[in-house]
Amino acid sequence: MEIKDMYREIIRDHNMYPDHKEEIEDPDLVLRGVNPSCGDDISLQLKLKDGVITDGSFTGSGCAISQASADLMLELVIGKSSEEALRLADIFNRMIRSEATEEEIEELDEAGALESISHMPARVKCALLGWRTIKEMLQT
Repeated sequence: MEIKDMYREIIRDHNMYPDHKEEIEDPDLVLRGVNPSCGDDISLQLKLKDGVITDGSFTGSGCAISQASADLMLELVIGKSSEEALRLADIFNRMIRSEATEEEIEELDEAGALESISHMPARVKCALLGWRTIKEMLQT
C-alpha cells in the first residue's frame, strides 16, 4: 500500500467510524465551530480536570476532511494538558501551511495524514475547523 493510500484510509476511517463523534455528559467547555464557505459545522465538547483534557467529543456535520480532522484531533489531545493541546494545534496549523518540521509532524501521530491538505487550498479550512475551535476554547 502506498503512503498516499494509507493516508486516505486514515481519513476515511476517522470520517466513517469516528471514535469521538458523540455527546458527552456534563462537558466543561462547549464551542461551536463553523466554516461558512462550505457548511462544515461542529460543536466541540471538552472535559477538563486540573488543566488536563480528560474527555472530548464533537457533533455536527461536514465533509470527510473536517469530520476526520476533528476526530483525529480529539484522539491526540485527550489526556494532554491544555498547554500541550494548544502546542499541538499550533504544529497542525503550521503543518497545513507547510511550515512544520518532520519531527513536529511525527508528534501529530495519525493527524499527520492531513499534511497533503496543504496542497489543496479549498480544503484547508475544512482540516483546520476542529483545531481552530479547540484553540479558541482553550485560549479564553
